[in-house]
Amino acid sequence: MGRPTLLGQTERLIPPAAADPRLWKGLLRTARPKQWTKNVLVIAAPVAGGRIFEAGVAGRTLFVFVLFSMAASGIYFLNDALDVKADRAHPDKCRRPIAAGIVPLKVAYGLGIGLSLVPPLLAALLLNGSTALVLLVYSVVQILYCVHLKHVAVMDIAVVASGFLLRGIAGGAASLVAPSQWFLITVGFGSLFVVAAKRSSELASLGDQAQHTRKLLSEYSESYLRFVWQGAAALMTLSYCLWALESDDPDTATWRMISIVPMTLAVLRYALVVDRGEGGAPEDVLLGDRVILSLGALWGVAYGASLLG
Repeated sequence: MGRPTLLGQTERLIPPAAADPRLWKGLLRTARPKQWTKNVLVIAAPVAGGRIFEAGVAGRTLFVFVLFSMAASGIYFLNDALDVKADRAHPDKCRRPIAAGIVPLKVAYGLGIGLSLVPPLLAALLLNGSTALVLLVYSVVQILYCVHLKHVAVMDIAVVASGFLLRGIAGGAASLVAPSQWFLITVGFGSLFVVAAKRSSELASLGDQAQHTRKLLSEYSESYLRFVWQGAAALMTLSYCLWALESDDPDTATWRMISIVPMTLAVLRYALVVDRGEGGAPEDVLLGDRVILSLGALWGVAYGASLLG
């Protein structure tokens, strides 16, 4: 005799694919939760404006973080689904869940579209129109990137960098903090610095294999990418210094000037890592380098003191 009929009926009600633990692990891997650390940028505007601890601001900022995490994961699903053939020919990317056949293409496309378009709708209903518009622009631009722009030299760097800038703008829109011009310039060039540095490290590590594994990289040269990330780093540091020196309050100005030191040293440290060809994973550099973490903590103390002042 087999198992009780009731148990058998229960088992038949559960689709085999949905019950497969490999599918759920594959979905989580494709969503790339480790990359959600990039969305911490949404706190930049309310922190810069000294309003992060105001009633309601922290909650709205956290909600925007969740919405951007959803949208970013949706883009990863779409990107991997569109790149499935190329990924299967790649020595490392062939292990991605969609390329390996763990996550079906229909599921990937469905989640990609849903996770990309639901966040703007939720922002419109629960936050405000400005935040919804920023999220919609982010999703549309990133979808265009997946479909075409990632194959266009320079535009691929610009689109990825714009994603960081839009995160900062969204945080300000949700918390009703208007970002200053120096904030936008600093975040914009900082984003360009990180993205160009990532491309430079990828090109250095792949070498002659670049044209086979990532075709667009073959259109760049190490000297060009070095020019881009060095120029962006210089402009980011300069704009931060100009922002730090614009305060008329003596107490605030002093701590802002002090914050320039750890900020500049952190940029130089990151540039050293990139120069070694080890900047291919920015999140690993920022979270794994003890010197950068220590400098970040010192900057946080100095900047926090400027807000209190």
